[in-house]
Amino acid sequence: MFEYTICNQANEGVFYKQCEALEKNVTNIQKGNLIQDVDSSLLQYYDYNGKKIIVYNDKDIGAVYVKSEIDLLPFFRKSN
Repeated sequence: MFEYTICNQANEGVFYKQCEALEKNVTNIQKGNLIQDVDSSLLQYYDYNGKKIIVYNDKDIGAVYVKSEIDLLPFFRKSN
């Protein structure tokens, strides 16, 4: 499992920007359910070739982060 901290505090704007970045940069990603937890945390689920990717706006932990079954860094590296 790969984990990426995007922001060290919960931030809905950053959460949605991260979701947009995944949808733009990860080819063939399939958007799943958006879940709102009882504490207003948000979880956006994605599927990429049968692998799970979840973006969190976690108000309990206080962070925006991504958990993924695949390495996402190659999708965000600039070509030379």
